[in-house]
Amino acid sequence: MLVKTYGSAVSGIHATTITIEVDVAQGIKFFLVGLPDNAVKESEQRIRAALKNNGYRIPGKKITINMAPADIRKEGSAYDLPLAIGILAASQQIKSEKVSDYLIMGELSLDGSLQPIKGALPIAVKAREAGFKGIILPKQNAREAAIVNNLEVLGVENIVEVINLFNGKQVIAPTLIDTRAEFLAGLNNNIADFSDVKGQENIKRALEIAAAGGHNVIMIGPPGAGKTMLAKRMSGILPPLTLSEALETTKIHSVSGRLSDNNSLMTSRPFRSPHHTISDVALVGGGTNPQPGEISLAHNGVLFLDELPEFKRTVLEVMRQPLEDRVVTISRAKSSVDYPANFMLVSSMNPCPCGYYNHPDKDCLCPPGMVQKYLNKISGPLLDRIDLHVEVTPVSFEELSSKEKGESSADIRERVMAARELQGSRYKENEGVHANAQMSTKQLQVFCKLNSESQQLLKMAMTKLNLSARAYDRILKVARTIADLEKNKSITSEHIAEAIQYRSLDREGWAG
Repeated sequence: MLVKTYGSAVSGIHATTITIEVDVAQGIKFFLVGLPDNAVKESEQRIRAALKNNGYRIPGKKITINMAPADIRKEGSAYDLPLAIGILAASQQIKSEKVSDYLIMGELSLDGSLQPIKGALPIAVKAREAGFKGIILPKQNAREAAIVNNLEVLGVENIVEVINLFNGKQVIAPTLIDTRAEFLAGLNNNIADFSDVKGQENIKRALEIAAAGGHNVIMIGPPGAGKTMLAKRMSGILPPLTLSEALETTKIHSVSGRLSDNNSLMTSRPFRSPHHTISDVALVGGGTNPQPGEISLAHNGVLFLDELPEFKRTVLEVMRQPLEDRVVTISRAKSSVDYPANFMLVSSMNPCPCGYYNHPDKDCLCPPGMVQKYLNKISGPLLDRIDLHVEVTPVSFEELSSKEKGESSADIRERVMAARELQGSRYKENEGVHANAQMSTKQLQVFCKLNSESQQLLKMAMTKLNLSARAYDRILKVARTIADLEKNKSITSEHIAEAIQYRSLDREGWAG
């Protein structure tokens, strides 16, 4: 007897429906075809033990299973449950009439219980698109899949529940979630707040500009000046996620298996802070079975690289293309996978190996030329993609001991959101451009026109401060954002003057 069940294969953050054809005929032996990997091939032993321990069996006949389309590699143990249900239906141990109404996924333990799977959200999205009545998957993944509306999501704990469902002996209540209510309830849950930061008003201002224009930023300062503390509060002043951004971000974390059992939808912008010993594959993604890297996990959020010069140069260089294209393509001989990587880079570094170059109170112990050598660990092309260079100075005792609270993240966020709304209306005709940091050279000429006074000031700065050529575009973009924060349609000389301050590392002779 031939029976078809349905599963799903995840590639990137999208899923493809897999048809599992099970034929039970006279003879012996078990055949599994359709490009399965070793984990799928091993499913026979898990299925055999799980069925035996629950009073069922794999029939002693010739069993042929085809997983179509056969040109897509089937990976992982999540196909255990649809394979087992197909075998039971084809051997008439369960009724097969409703089996094809559901997309089924789950990893079997030897006692028949189900283990959670990766990628439940993109699988559920595909199930709805393909017109399935519902999806059957482990209970741990039910809330994650249930944020997809108009789809019956049945979370089960073991294979017996699925068998009883198809035999009409048990009714499984679908998991229901109000996606919009879940999304709204999770907004504004930021614990770290800028009101906790003592002093550092100029750094807060720079980070507000960075958030308002989507600019990448690097903070340079001595140990203990507050660089990491400020960076950790960055995601709290970015505009809240939209529902579509939240779904896309959740998809990436779902595929990588990083969602907790109780977390159905990511409602806060991600903040990722990998250690400087990270490999290039772990940062951008990849591996034998491609997985999202840290830059994709930071999609729609912040990627914080602490002690930037301590990262391996190869690791930093692989970020150059994603910073520009906002997508990562993992290419293999037989396929390629795209992961979105629209993140905001926030980085920090000491000015030199000892950390005290340009310190107001402590002397630098580094030998001549060491500061420049340390800075040269970061390539020019990477610095070219960082709009704001901010020097962080230590906080005085008077500021630290002050009981006065600083401005809250909520207040700063209001101004950031107002500036982003202006940019949204400005770039509505420009596909792929949503913030000032994404402007091309041609768009700079249209949206960043300068009056004669501003033009003269910029020319003087380029000449007297020996600013590099790459600083010109960056200054214009940052000045445009400063003007947006003031709701000013034109860029004035004051905006240009402030933007020039944020190009420290472009100044010739900065490192001695």
